[in-house]
Amino acid sequence: MAFPVHRPRRLRKNENIRRLVRENHLTVDDLVYPLFIEEGTNIKKEIESMPGIYRYSIDRLDEELEQVLDLNIPAVLLFGIPSHKDEVGSDTWSDEGIIQKATRYIKEKYPQLYVITDVCFCEYTSHGHCGVLCHSDVDNDLTLENTKKQVISHAKAGADMVAPSGMMDGVVKAIREALDSEGFTDIPIMAYSAKYASSYYGPFRDAADSAPAFGDRRTYQMDPANRREALREIALDIEEGADIVMVKPALAYLDIISDAKTHFTVPVAAYNVSGEYSMIKAAGKLGWIDEKKVMMETLLSMKRAGADIIITYFTKEVAKELKNG
Repeated sequence: MAFPVHRPRRLRKNENIRRLVRENHLTVDDLVYPLFIEEGTNIKKEIESMPGIYRYSIDRLDEELEQVLDLNIPAVLLFGIPSHKDEVGSDTWSDEGIIQKATRYIKEKYPQLYVITDVCFCEYTSHGHCGVLCHSDVDNDLTLENTKKQVISHAKAGADMVAPSGMMDGVVKAIREALDSEGFTDIPIMAYSAKYASSYYGPFRDAADSAPAFGDRRTYQMDPANRREALREIALDIEEGADIVMVKPALAYLDIISDAKTHFTVPVAAYNVSGEYSMIKAAGKLGWIDEKKVMMETLLSMKRAGADIIITYFTKEVAKELKNG
């Protein structure tokens, strides 16, 4: 009989031995920090449903970006809130669009910071859906044509990476061909390959003014009940040229992150979304949990599941915890 020869508690005796046998480690190198950038001036507006997260105008970005660099955070993911919205989201491909201006500003002033741009339309359309509407649904192929214009505009502004989040069929192939045709062969694509039609996105829609004016996004985002479908979506994106694949949300979809890591060899990103962030913040504020410990445990669970990259609103807080030991 194994007991008492096998006593796993021997390797938990104190912190030193626990450190030596620890299987997974969370580091600042794993993190991407999302930023909300709003058209206008002198804007620093806290998002009510996401305590500690703000919308910034470009002229107020320095105070945030200097903290990001001081904490050695490697990358930011940009989301824009435009002053103009229309039926097709034309601000997304305007050279004077909010993302284009913000990207130029960051790359000129902070060239060492890696800039990833969100490629979608929901923040920019008057109806709040992720593309061109036809008969009250998003027309996939018309949306691809506008997506090509958007990514070229982002690339010309200086984006280091583009991240299409709309879940349109064939979007990675369309983007890869568009970038390559304009000489941007070195710009990688981080595909939102398994993006679920989740209820965890609520606070983000407050942050980005991106709630749909009618209906929902279940005709293009994935059904939360499906697991095998995620593998198909990821495989298709890799075949089309994705350099990194993403699972979104993260916490309720750790099985999908694990599947992606097991079945594919490209890096896997996990998006620790707004609802996951806000629940921890709310429970912490009420004193129901130890907020910092739950934050670290939650992100470590994503690493354990297989995430190579974690996009999280906790990025600065985690970086400070890691920096302070």
